[in-house]
Amino acid sequence: MTAQRLVNRRVAIKEMGKAGLAIVVFGAVACADQTGAGSTTTIPFTTTSGPPATSVTTSGGATTTLTTGSTAFQRVDLDVVSAYVLYREGEAALIDTGVDGSAESIESALTEAGLGWAALGHVILTHKHPDHVGSLGAVLEAVPDAAVYAGAPDIPAIASVIVPQPVADGDVVFGLDIIETPGHTAGHISILDSAAGILVAGDALNGAGGSVDGPNPAFSENMTLALDSVRKLAGFSYEVALFGHGEPLLEGASAAVADLAAGGG
Repeated sequence: MTAQRLVNRRVAIKEMGKAGLAIVVFGAVACADQTGAGSTTTIPFTTTSGPPATSVTTSGGATTTLTTGSTAFQRVDLDVVSAYVLYREGEAALIDTGVDGSAESIESALTEAGLGWAALGHVILTHKHPDHVGSLGAVLEAVPDAAVYAGAPDIPAIASVIVPQPVADGDVVFGLDIIETPGHTAGHISILDSAAGILVAGDALNGAGGSVDGPNPAFSENMTLALDSVRKLAGFSYEVALFGHGEPLLEGASAAVADLAAGGG
């Protein structure tokens, strides 16, 4: 990391180690009852180490699987909102839950990864907005023992049978570094897999036609803080950026974010 080294703190749940990491991405549309829409695409993906990438397109909805020696990226794109499952060695973490009605798509994504609900031990919420936490209740019905995490300022606005554990800079969940990125909401967090070079930005950033854009002012609580968070994210090193809204950026992501930050966010 070029700006700050995140250190394991109070929620160091799992060590990353050298194990392979895979990422499943599934989208959720703004309408709660619409699932399975979209087309299947295959996108070239490489990493800086390991064997060349192998692309595998799966069936059963809009699904893209991309693999390298240690990392696979699967996206089920239902519309403008995406959530993410990160898994390794038979265990998984879910980042965001999509809108209400997304649990079936989450289960399908786990199945595509060769896993099931039992593998899901961690649910990390980037922020409180309903398109990101709408299926939290249904997910917790399926995995009532899963631990839930969110930024402290957003927790009172998140309806859940399990009160999320607060996380902040320096915390590590499932080998993933938590980065406080307030502005879009007061408690917004982003998640960095520093070993794989992958940033999950929630709504702190947006995909923009093969590049990256800042948070949407129409839905952000404090744009001054939001732009500070863009500059903060520019200080870390990652190749790939995954967004709540917009197409993933599969190469040169931290450089693109640095360029965005240099232009004022």
